[in-house]
Amino acid sequence: MTDWHKIIGGVTAPRGYRAAGITAGLKPSGLPDLALIVSDVEAIAAGVFTTSQVKAACVDYCRQQLRTKHSARAILCNAGQANAATGTQGWVDALESTMAVAQALNIPSESMLLASTGVIGQRIPMDKLKAGIPKLVAALSETGSDAAAGAIITTDLVTKSIALETALGDRPVRIGGIAKGSGMIHPNMATMLAFVTCDAAISPTLWQQMLSRAADKSFNSITVDGDTSTNDSLIALANGQSRTPAITEMGAEAEKLEAMLTAVCQHLAKAIARDGEGATCLIEVQVTGAHDELSARQIAKTIAGSSLVKSAIFGRDPNWGRIAAAAGRAGVPFEQESLQIKLGDFLMLDHGQPLTFDRAAASAYLKQAAMGAYLEEDTVLISVSVGNGHGSGKAWGCDLSYDYVKINAEYTT
Repeated sequence: MTDWHKIIGGVTAPRGYRAAGITAGLKPSGLPDLALIVSDVEAIAAGVFTTSQVKAACVDYCRQQLRTKHSARAILCNAGQANAATGTQGWVDALESTMAVAQALNIPSESMLLASTGVIGQRIPMDKLKAGIPKLVAALSETGSDAAAGAIITTDLVTKSIALETALGDRPVRIGGIAKGSGMIHPNMATMLAFVTCDAAISPTLWQQMLSRAADKSFNSITVDGDTSTNDSLIALANGQSRTPAITEMGAEAEKLEAMLTAVCQHLAKAIARDGEGATCLIEVQVTGAHDELSARQIAKTIAGSSLVKSAIFGRDPNWGRIAAAAGRAGVPFEQESLQIKLGDFLMLDHGQPLTFDRAAASAYLKQAAMGAYLEEDTVLISVSVGNGHGSGKAWGCDLSYDYVKINAEYTT
């Protein structure tokens, strides 16, 4: 039983936020490609970004801003060009983007944060971006979350959005989020973007700590293809417009807010894994019995990221040996005699001993998951126990299909 419930509205569900998404001509397809999220007041800001040594200008810019200023009013995101590996001109373009939007919003440029997604090595067409800004600002709306969610996607097949509400004291508090991601997804912030809004009042240090922990249990626990992007960004704003007392230290209310933040991030992360390029199903790996939570998550991520496991799931082949092999190479010590593996309700290995199971029924289970794609009924559950420890963890991924190669082979052409 959770302490929150789902509501509509995405990033504009929390009080004091507006959003917009438009077509500025940045994508050759003519689809929406420029999004803006704005808080009515200065909001506490936190971020988690790619671990790649090759980073987009927007990532460097946001990291620099958040080191010196832990607040923001707006997030601008363009889709179509990653503005990564674009040299000094890419940095200049990033700064010009912030100044142009800040001027249109009549806010300091230091209150702007940035994100980009698209083809690496391509600069943003600044003339088109600047020409689109007046239209973008004019389109800002308290119901604009869906438009923004549609303007940040690239190879995604569906938009990704969520909003939850709980009560702190006697007042409602909301957290909303939108995300994009389909390929180039791997733990340690993997091309994935997520924007989260909240109307609670919270200290900057605590908000950053909460976001980092939520990221570890969500976006850092998904994998599609083992590639970490140059642009991965998770940015969260908290503007205090719920008028609840400020949270300045951990306690019951802080834990409640963090649990809801984690739930928002996990929903978006699973939506990204479910929408993996060419994927037909979501894979959830649950690991128990490890020494600690970190070890359990490491095993789960290794299994979810195994190309052989992913290929077997796509082929509807209940090949538990590949799961065992992936668990064994995760870099986490455990006794082979303690290993247990289940696929759905099918127990395949127990105490290190292979068991007889209905292979045809297990294959049918995998086929059934593929038939539920995008209905949130498409999850293949892999349960692994490695001992009697208290550590447990989860990771999410997707199967690896023929279409993944086709999509990425033709990406820039």
